[in-house]
Amino acid sequence: MPQVEITIPEHLEMQITQLIEQGEFVNREEAIEDLLSAGIRAYKTSGPMDEEDQGAFEDDGMMGHEDEYVF
Repeated sequence: MPQVEITIPEHLEMQITQLIEQGEFVNREEAIEDLLSAGIRAYKTSGPMDEEDQGAFEDDGMMGHEDEYVF
């Protein structure tokens, strides 16, 4: 399987760690693989957003982090 190195914001790392501690995932690798797969499935289902739609989420602040997503 190909390996990919990513850098993520600390708040996402904390959320992933919390999911692992809660028993949602066995380890970090499984968590990231499953969450990334779920995100890609959701993206394919909804498709890319139009430019006018992209600003809708930015106004909400998405819990204070513009790059935070809740799965």
